[in-house]
Amino acid sequence: MYKYFLSLALLTSFCSGYTQTTEVDPLAKQYAQTITQEELREHLQIIASDDMEGRETGTAGQKKAAAYISGYFAGLNLPPVVGDTSYFQTYPITENKWEEPYIEVDGQRFTFLEDFYSFFRLADPIDTSFQQITFAGYGISSEKYDDYAEVDVTGEAVMILAGEPQDKEGNYYVTDSSEPSRFTKSLMASLGTKRTLAGIEDAALVIVVDDDFKKHLNRYSMAARRPILKLQNKFAQPSLVIISPKMAKALSGKNDLDKLQQRIDKKGKSSSFTNKVSLKVDLQQDVEHITSENVLGYVEGSDLKDELIVVTAHYDHIGKQGEFINNGADDDGSGTVTVLEVAEAFVEAKEAGNGPRRSILFMTVSGEEKGLFGSKYYTEYPVFPLEKTIANLNIDMVGRIDPYHAEDSNYVYIIGSDRLSAELHQVNEEANQTYTQLNLDYRYNAEDDPNRFYYRSDHYNFAKNNIPVVFYFNGTHADYHRPSDTIEKISFPLLQKRAQLVFHTAWKLANRDERIVVDKIEKGEGSKENGEE
Repeated sequence: MYKYFLSLALLTSFCSGYTQTTEVDPLAKQYAQTITQEELREHLQIIASDDMEGRETGTAGQKKAAAYISGYFAGLNLPPVVGDTSYFQTYPITENKWEEPYIEVDGQRFTFLEDFYSFFRLADPIDTSFQQITFAGYGISSEKYDDYAEVDVTGEAVMILAGEPQDKEGNYYVTDSSEPSRFTKSLMASLGTKRTLAGIEDAALVIVVDDDFKKHLNRYSMAARRPILKLQNKFAQPSLVIISPKMAKALSGKNDLDKLQQRIDKKGKSSSFTNKVSLKVDLQQDVEHITSENVLGYVEGSDLKDELIVVTAHYDHIGKQGEFINNGADDDGSGTVTVLEVAEAFVEAKEAGNGPRRSILFMTVSGEEKGLFGSKYYTEYPVFPLEKTIANLNIDMVGRIDPYHAEDSNYVYIIGSDRLSAELHQVNEEANQTYTQLNLDYRYNAEDDPNRFYYRSDHYNFAKNNIPVVFYFNGTHADYHRPSDTIEKISFPLLQKRAQLVFHTAWKLANRDERIVVDKIEKGEGSKENGEE
């Protein structure tokens, strides 16, 4: 797999006329040496300390970490760039808790977590009534199969089936193959996609009929009742609930859903109906409004200063579990301190008259563990124009060794580097070949990687905007999201080397004559699923 990706990138680079450069730049080598194990350890002892209480988004511990990072940027004499007065890009979030959700069908009350369920990220607080319900097949809209082509669900409660249609040979109509589409591969991702499609059709409520209701209810009941933080969304979408076949029968009236599903699967064409029914939906929630912060440090470039490289890491973690603190030394204290040290290296270069040609934004974000909140907010409300942002280097867990590399720890996983720009892939390869000689492992870069790491960290919000990305990662381990992810288990020599690779790649990107070429387009598969799957 590694050889495939590398050869593809080399071929593409050759065809685009890009010239390989592996000569040592003495200035780059000099300033990379300012990234030391000792300073990485000093920062991490603070970021991953008990005093930060696990840095959960919106908590006092997260804000203490933000204050430390902003204080460090101020100590480097970096200018505040948010409104020219602050290092903080503050964004609004809510903490949502259920009150007493219920649904009534013709006066019959159905109970939350018995007859239906939902998730906070799929349901906004509503208390409303409908006089009819519209059935729209599987709720899919695609080139080869479309449930909304001949039905109008504007302002309606729309009922759809889970999954997607298959013919008698087991082939999926959406993909015209035995491979399922995004409407089946992941339950949570498919629900989000179907909700979005119904929203595009201006539906007011989405009701999903799940034949495996009991199985999924047992699996997801804890996630469904657990309070959650939500990024306040400027785009209104219909709320979505998942219901049992018993409840579906009450909503369908004389219409037989089983026969309709069989007809759709047999013909590969949608089928719909409208049923007169009194439907009352109460999904009221207790909503507390809070805030969180991204912390921005900016190094202005010289002759190409209008172009920007963004270096990111998330400084939030998952907080406390009872009396146990999740310090998150690796996840992502290691990435956070890498950003601080790489920023310091560029500041020292600039103060000596050797600053970068392009500007660099060093941004530690919060809310990653809650659904990539901070990076999503930044890309929706960028401080610097996205069209001038040439690349994002994202660092998420770079201080440990995973089981695959127990025998040879001189490695780092590289994800996404060739997804949008073959030149970016090559720049990162050259930086490593010239300076750090890590084994670059592309195991998780495969588009069919079942772990979906490409979609699960902050770089993806840049990639969605067709900004080329590199995601640096050490893989998971037994301490992932556990109180045992502590500083004593960090390999500081390895952390230093990986941080220096990030520095060298950023240095090359900042100082080359031409900005890297975007030669592919992001397809947009999905994003972090917040532990609900």
